[in-house]
Amino acid sequence: MNSATHKPPRRRPPPLAGQAGDSRSHKPVRQWFGIPNSQSHNLRTQLLQLLKKNAFRKGAVTLSSGKASSFYIDGRCITLTAKGAYLAANLILDLLKNQKLEAIGGPTLGADPIVGAIAAISYLQRRPFKTFIIRKIPKAHGARRQIEGPHLKPGSRLILVDDVATSGESFLESIDILRKEGFEVDTAICIVDRMEGAKEALARKNCQLISLFTPEDFGIKS
Repeated sequence: MNSATHKPPRRRPPPLAGQAGDSRSHKPVRQWFGIPNSQSHNLRTQLLQLLKKNAFRKGAVTLSSGKASSFYIDGRCITLTAKGAYLAANLILDLLKNQKLEAIGGPTLGADPIVGAIAAISYLQRRPFKTFIIRKIPKAHGARRQIEGPHLKPGSRLILVDDVATSGESFLESIDILRKEGFEVDTAICIVDRMEGAKEALARKNCQLISLFTPEDFGIKS
């Protein structure tokens, strides 16, 4: 093969904690700040209970994508509460333990409360992360920035987060914006993946989508 035309294999993102291929998946979950290790396994259960009680409802609804659905999940009903933000941030940070990255952020409005909680909790865990928010359009005045937050090292690896993923449009737009600025983006994390194409759409952009929950966790059959 002509070495001038040979392309090196695309580097796959490292497995997150608990994923297949992660040698740490069998180990006990580490202790979160303020919560004994014996109780840490309850965080996911607590978050799911909150979602079911305050964010999930069945019934005909039109989603922001324009698609009709038989159920709706309003993630901000949870991420804008103290307990919900705390639980979501801890679970996401646990997925990212031992990962090398520069910052965690995502598209406004869904990511806003999540990244705020992540910044605070990561500081308490003594592994502080920078966070950022991506505007829908660049700011019309001042620095005219579209990526809000502290300075991020050019070429560094960034992780995307959001509350609910459906088609993945918000994630896809965020990936394009960040990569245009020279950042590496290979992983996105959401609280709930509605399993309606987001995972496949991100895969076509060479970005894996990891979710804490899917419709099956709410008794919805795909």
